[in-house]
Amino acid sequence: MIKRRLFCLLFLQCIPAARADTSLTINELEGGLRSNVDTYLSAINPEEYSTSLRFRSRLEKRIKQALRAMGYYHPDIRFHTEEDGLVVTITSGEPVIIEEIDIVLSGEMTSDDDVAALLEQSALQPGSVLNHGDYEALKSGIRNLALAKGYFDGSFSLAELRVAPELNQAFIHLHYNSGDRYHFGATSIKGGQIEESRVRSLIPYQQGDPYRASGIAQLNHNLSDTGWFSSVSVEPDLQDINGDGVLPMRVTLVPAARNQLETGIGYSTDVGPRASVNWKKPWVNPSGHSFDSSLSVSAPEQIATFGYQIPLEDALNEYYRVELGIKKLDDNDTQSLESNLKLERHWLLESGWNQTMSVRYLYEDYKQGSEEDELQMVLPGIAYSRTRIYEKDGMLPMRGNKQSVSVEVADDSLISPASLLRMQGQTAWIGSIGQNHRGFARLGISANLVDNIEDIPPSLRFFAGGDNSLRGYDYQSVSPVDEDGELIGAKYMATGTLEYQYRLTGNWWLATFVDAGDAWSESSPELKKGLGAGIRWVSPVGPVRLDFAWGQDEFADHQLKIHFTLGPEL
Repeated sequence: MIKRRLFCLLFLQCIPAARADTSLTINELEGGLRSNVDTYLSAINPEEYSTSLRFRSRLEKRIKQALRAMGYYHPDIRFHTEEDGLVVTITSGEPVIIEEIDIVLSGEMTSDDDVAALLEQSALQPGSVLNHGDYEALKSGIRNLALAKGYFDGSFSLAELRVAPELNQAFIHLHYNSGDRYHFGATSIKGGQIEESRVRSLIPYQQGDPYRASGIAQLNHNLSDTGWFSSVSVEPDLQDINGDGVLPMRVTLVPAARNQLETGIGYSTDVGPRASVNWKKPWVNPSGHSFDSSLSVSAPEQIATFGYQIPLEDALNEYYRVELGIKKLDDNDTQSLESNLKLERHWLLESGWNQTMSVRYLYEDYKQGSEEDELQMVLPGIAYSRTRIYEKDGMLPMRGNKQSVSVEVADDSLISPASLLRMQGQTAWIGSIGQNHRGFARLGISANLVDNIEDIPPSLRFFAGGDNSLRGYDYQSVSPVDEDGELIGAKYMATGTLEYQYRLTGNWWLATFVDAGDAWSESSPELKKGLGAGIRWVSPVGPVRLDFAWGQDEFADHQLKIHFTLGPEL
C-alpha cells in the first residue's frame, strides 16, 4: 500500500500544473531583446504553457539562449504566478562588449573593393555589444562574396569567437585565405536554333574576365528575355577544368515553340468588357526575327496590330520594328477608322534611357461631332522613356519612377494637310514610408502646335477623363465642344494625380486620391478635379484597382463614377 501511494505521488508531480489555459507574461524586457526572446519562445506551443517547475526550467533555458545570442550572458530571470498565468520578470544585466576584432585576409581578395565595403558595413566594431548573429553574418558574408566573385579555393584558417563571460568581453578572430580568383574561360553553346553569333552577342562578359556570379545571372536573364528559348541553362563546365584558374562555361538551350497563341477576357470602366487574342512567333528564322499580332475587341473600340521585329547587334535593346495597326472607334462624339503603318528604330542608351526614332503613315476616316473628313499624314518622331524600380514588395513597386517624352512632326508639304508639332511628356513617382504607407504621383502634359484643330484627325487630338486620366469623369469626355455641345478635341492637355495608399492587410490596400486637369484649345484651362477612394489588390498577375470618384464641378454633375483597372502604375 505504501509503495502504491508513493507511485501516485511521483506520478502527480510529473503532471504539469495548470496546463490548460495558462497565460505567459514577460515583464521589463523591451526592444530588440524582447523581440528575440519572443522569437525563441514562439517555438513553444501555447498549449504546453504551465506553472510547473519543469516548464519554468525549459522557459529559462530558452530565454538565456535568446539573450546570449544578443550578447547578454548574465540575465536575472524570476518567475511568479498570477491567477491562471505565469509571469516572467527579466533583467538583462550587463552586456558582453567586443574587446578585439582580428580580421586577416590573404590571397588575391585583399585588394577587392567589395570586401572592403563588406567589412566597413559590418555591425561588428570594437566597443560595441556582441551579437552572435552579426558575427555569423560577417563570416557567411565573406564566404558568399568569395564564391560570388570566383575565389573558389578560399577557406578560413581561423574562425573563432571567444567570450569571457566573467569579464563581459568578446574576442573575434577571422583569418581568410581567398587564393587566386578564377576567370571566365571559353563559353560553349549547345542546342538552340538561333545563329551562334547572335546568341554570343548576349554574353555580358569576355573570355579572360574575372569570374562573377552576376555575369552568369545576367546571361541567363538575357537569353530568357529574347523569347527565343523555352529553357535556358548556364553553368560552369566542371569536366573541362584543368587547374589553371580558368572556368569554362556551358550554355544549353531548348527552342521555344514557333507559334504561341493566347486568349483573354478583361474589363475596364473606360471600354467595358473586352476580349483579346494574341498570336506570336518568337522566332521566324535563325537570325532571331520575330512576329506578333493581337486583336482586342470591346463595344466602343476594336484594335488589330501586326508587328515584325529585326534584332541588331544588341538583340535585346537595339532592333528595327515594323508595325501595322488598325483601330475602329465609336465612342462619345467620335466615330473613326484609323490605320497606322510605322517603322521604328530602338536603342538603349548608356544613361538608361530607351530611345526610339520612328516614322509613321496615318490614314483616318472620321466623324467628330458634326465634322466629317478623311486625312492622311506622315509623322516622323522621336521618343525617350525610362523606368526605374528601386524597391519592391513582391510584385508591388514601393519606390521608383518613370518618365517618357515624345515629339512628332508633320509638314503640309509632305502629304499632311497642315504643319504640326506634337509633344507629350509624362512622369510618375512611387514612394513609401515603411511597409504600410505608399504614395503615388503622376503628371502629364501634352500639346499640339497647329493652327487649326480641325486640320488634324481625332486620334491626334486630346481628350481627358477616365481611369488613367481624370477619375470622376467619363472616358475621354473632357474637351472643348462645338456650337452643338459636341466634343471636338483639344490642342493641349494637362492632368495630374496625388494618391495615398495604406496597407489594410497582406496584399490589400486602401487608397485616397485627387485627380486634376483639363483639355483645352484657345482659352486658358479650367481645372477640373476628381476626388475619391478605392481598394487595391496586388494579384498574381498585377495590381487590381477599384476606385469610387466624384467630379467636383457642374461638368461632372458631382455624380459617382466607378473605375476598375488592371495593370502597373509605372
